[in-house]
Order: sequence, then C-alpha cells, then structure tokens
Amino acid sequence: MSRRLRLVLFVVAAPAFAALFFLAARDLPGFGSEFHPYGDRAVAVATEQRATANVVSSVNFDQRGIDTLGEEFILFGSVIGTVVLLRPAPEEREIGRRGAGRVLPTTRLAGYLLLPVTVLVGLYVIAHGHLSPGGGFQGGVVVATGWHLLYVAGRYAAIRRAAPPTVLEITESVGAAAFAAIGLAGLVVGGAFLADFLPPGSLGDLLSGGTVGLLNGAVGVAVAAAIVLLLSAFLEQAVVLRRADSAQEPLAGSSIDAGDEEQR
Repeated sequence: MSRRLRLVLFVVAAPAFAALFFLAARDLPGFGSEFHPYGDRAVAVATEQRATANVVSSVNFDQRGIDTLGEEFILFGSVIGTVVLLRPAPEEREIGRRGAGRVLPTTRLAGYLLLPVTVLVGLYVIAHGHLSPGGGFQGGVVVATGWHLLYVAGRYAAIRRAAPPTVLEITESVGAAAFAAIGLAGLVVGGAFLADFLPPGSLGDLLSGGTVGLLNGAVGVAVAAAIVLLLSAFLEQAVVLRRADSAQEPLAGSSIDAGDEEQR
C-alpha cells in the first residue's frame, strides 16, 4: 500500500471514527460520579445469577464474552504472524546449533523440581479462575512458563521433543475453536452467542459459574500452547544456525565455529 493511499484512507476514516467515538462517549457519566450502572449490574449478575465468585471472570467470559473472543483471536493471529515471519527461507539449510555453556547442576535440579510445580499451579489457576483471582489467560501463561523450564534446566531440544510445533499449533487451534463452539452452543440453547446455558451451581463450589469455567479452560489451553509456540519460535531463531545454499556463507548474525555444532 502506497503512502498516498494510506493518507487517503486515514483522511476518510478518521472523521468517521471521531464522530462515532463522540456519539458513544457523550452520554457516559462524568468522572467521580456515584452512578455506576455497569459495575452494579456486573456484581449482581456475577454473584446472584451466575454464582461466579470472581466477578472479573464473570465479566470477561459472560457479560463481555464476545470481546474476550476477539482478544483470544488477536493472540492466535499474533502467534501465526510471528511463526510465519521467523520461518526459514527456502534457500536456507540447517547446519548446526549454537554452542552453549554447561548448565549448573543446581540450576538443572531447580528447573526440574519447579517444572511440575509450576505447571500444577497454572492448572490450578485455570480451574479456579471463576472462584479466585486468575483464569485462563493467567493460568495459561504460568503453564507455559513451567514448560520452558525444560530449556532453562536442560536443552532446547527437550522442548522440541516434549512439545513439537505441529502439536502446539493443533492445541492452540483446538482451544480457540472450543471457545467459539461454546459460544455457538449458547446461541443454540440460550438464544444469544456465549449465553450461559449451564446450571450456575452454588457460589464458591468448583462446579459453579455455568460456562465461565469451561471458557476459562478453553482459553487456558489456547494461551499455554500459544506462548510455548511463540517462545519456541524465538529460541529456534536464536539457537539454530542456518546457511544459504546458494552463497554457502553464514547468514547475517550467525557466527559459526567448531563449537557451534553442539546442540543445546
């Protein structure tokens, strides 16, 4: 797209956006007002109708669930874009891995001990997202952090063996598709997309909150897979050495020596 065309699109779109933004914001209550209809309704719906102890999760996955769906697919698109940008060029071939220093035994031990604990904490945060602070987004990041302790405590190849990119891509897609499928089920059963169609249960119980718990689980799966895939793509770029077959010369930024054939 040329600079002139971008300028024309901005000149056309900016006034329209400004007008719509003004119309949407002019009736909002002023700052410091005691009138908070959205907050009052959010708390009442979460605690009384949905039996969701964590009001934030109720707002994210119930009352503004379509916005959350958009956020989910923003992450999905970001990971796809990163993987595409960092993929090897057709003329490149892998010639080895960058050398790495020895991992201290204490670091290795701490990493292996913390890995299951971190993953378990992440799963707990996901499962209890409708009861306590946390949820699918936060728990998914914690699970991904635990998974990458494989790299800190061992070798890069351990991540590739434990979670191949193809498996991560499928897992991320399944999580995002599950979120959309639950929304469509609400449309069929409840008459609105992402409508809560499950029994609310009792406030404070694990099996409460209706579909909020299921949506937390779907988001947790998608976020964990997306973060692991994203970090793996950056590690692949930093660790793997490639060379263009046509030039038979190292690519820019790749210092190749005898020790670089060692794989971390």
